[in-house]
Amino acid sequence: MNISVLPVALFAVAGSLLAPALPTKTQDAAELQFPQASPAGKFEQRVGLTDFSVEYSRPGVKGRKIFGGLQPYGEIWRTGANTATKLSFSGDIKFGGSAVPAGSYALLTIPGEKEWTVILNKVEGQWGAYAYDEKQDQLRIKVKPVALAESVETMTIGLGDLRDDSATLEIVWDKTRVPVKIETDLVKTMVSKIEAAMAGDGKKPYFPAAMFYFEHNLDLKKSVTWIDAAIKENPTALWIIYRKGLILEKQGDKAGAIAAATQSLELAKKAEPALAEEYTRLNQQLIARCK
Repeated sequence: MNISVLPVALFAVAGSLLAPALPTKTQDAAELQFPQASPAGKFEQRVGLTDFSVEYSRPGVKGRKIFGGLQPYGEIWRTGANTATKLSFSGDIKFGGSAVPAGSYALLTIPGEKEWTVILNKVEGQWGAYAYDEKQDQLRIKVKPVALAESVETMTIGLGDLRDDSATLEIVWDKTRVPVKIETDLVKTMVSKIEAAMAGDGKKPYFPAAMFYFEHNLDLKKSVTWIDAAIKENPTALWIIYRKGLILEKQGDKAGAIAAATQSLELAKKAEPALAEEYTRLNQQLIARCK
């Protein structure tokens, strides 16, 4: 063995162990990330007892002319970027007045200057609208767009005007807002469940049932009966007694409403300051309306 070359060999081995490995071009490319031109977004909202979600990519205006320019009028649009926008809901609904069963759909549109066509298509998950098949439409509705005074840079889809049984789907981008009324069959479902609960042997949901009937203009006689039962269970609950006054006011019994408000006012005197202040004001307003 040639001893003279041994130190050099050892140094070469040691150097290979100590020196950091240089990343390959393949590794660099795999790890390098770039921002998306149209970031992915997801919106979730419960309406009554129905869960809604919207999954879409959100393009920006970026100084461009959008409708009638980037997106021509009269042409099918994915309603966003990348994969067609996906709209899901857990219960049957009415979409723009038309019945739609629970499920997930591609939300597609055909923009127009004075009228848009809004489409729910059964093929969710399709890329863009390139393979769009009209035969797979669940429904089509016509919607009038609303002009906005200020431009909205990033396309936004959400649910507004929330009620127990309805909401408005809003597609907003640049200076255009496209609203679609959504309705759920909450009242029919809840009435059936409330009546079953009241007929059963378990604990009765007197207060929430009374308020549901009150808020949805249902049987006010039942509402009064149930709120009386709730007060019997909790006779010092000034907020329940105040709401009995609201039910009686809607029923047209002004004297009864004043009596309930007066009783709630007396209880407010013994309540903690914030609660006392709120219900003193509310009861005084109720009394003033009924005089």
